[in-house]
Amino acid sequence: MQALYAYQSSEGEPLAVGEKLLQLSLERVYDLYIHELSLLLELRNAALKRIEEGKKKRLPTEEDLNPNTRFVDNPVLLQLVNNKVLNVHIERRKIDWTDHAELTRRIFNRILQDDKYIEYMAAPELTYRDHKRLVQHIFDRYLLDNEDIEFVLEEKSMFWMNDFEQVGTMVGRTLTDFREGKDHGGTLPPLYSDPEEDKQFMLDLFRRTATYNDELTKIVGDKTKNWETDRIASIDILLLKMAICEFMHIPSIPTRVTMNEYIEIAKEYSTPKSKIFINGVLDKTLADLKAQGLVKKAGKGLIGG
Repeated sequence: MQALYAYQSSEGEPLAVGEKLLQLSLERVYDLYIHELSLLLELRNAALKRIEEGKKKRLPTEEDLNPNTRFVDNPVLLQLVNNKVLNVHIERRKIDWTDHAELTRRIFNRILQDDKYIEYMAAPELTYRDHKRLVQHIFDRYLLDNEDIEFVLEEKSMFWMNDFEQVGTMVGRTLTDFREGKDHGGTLPPLYSDPEEDKQFMLDLFRRTATYNDELTKIVGDKTKNWETDRIASIDILLLKMAICEFMHIPSIPTRVTMNEYIEIAKEYSTPKSKIFINGVLDKTLADLKAQGLVKKAGKGLIGG
C-alpha cells in the first residue's frame, strides 16, 4: 500500500523503479526487526558494564562487590546472546550501537527504578515464564514507542518511519515463541513464509494495481457516486483499488480473505469510519463483479471465493 501510494504520487516514475523501492523497503523492515532485537542485547551489555564499573570503584559497597546478576543471567536474554541466526544477521547488517551507548545507559537507569524490575530482582524464585515476562515488559515499556530510539533509527533509514509498530509486534511474537531448554530460544521468523510465492504475490499486486489503475479508478468512481469525492480519504481510494484488483486479477486469493485484510488495513492506516465505508463499497462491488463473471478464482480451497 505504501509503495503504491508513493508510486502514484510520483510523476512519470517507471514501474520498475517503484518495484525496486518496494522490495528494498521490505528488506529494510527486516533490518529494523534485527535492530530492535539487538537492543535487548545492548541493555544487557549496559547492565554488565554497570556491574564492572561498580567493582572498580575506589570504595565499592557490598552490593558493588557482590552484585545481583539475575538480569544479565536472564535465560531469555542469554538465548538471544546464543542465537546464531540473530548474530549472523547483526554481523551481516553491521549493527553496532556503540555510538549510542549513552542512550542505552539512560534507558537501563530508568529500568532500575521500574517496580516490576525491582520485584523481579528481589524474588526468591522465578520460572522461565517470569524471566520472559520481564524481558517482554522491558521491550514494551522502554524500547517500543521510544522517541529517542526512533529518532536514531529514522536517521539510519527513511523506510522505517511507518514500520515501528509492525516490527514491534514481530519482536513481541519472537519473544513469546521462545521456549525453555533451547540454547538459542527459538527460530527467528523469516521475512517471507514462502519466498518464491510471497514475492510473486507482492509484485503481482503492485504491478496489476498500477497497470489497471484507470479501470480500477472507474470502478471505484462508479461505486462511490453518492459520496463527495473530496471527503473520501485518499488511502481509502487506494485500498479499494488494491482490493478490487485482487478480486479481478489475483486468482489465488479468496475474496473473503481480501475483504478481511483490507478492512484490517483500513483500521490501522485510515480514518475511524473507513472500515465501514470500505466494507460497504467492496461488498457491493464484489456482488456486481461476480454477476458480470469478472471474478475468477482458482486454486486449493478457493471454490466459492
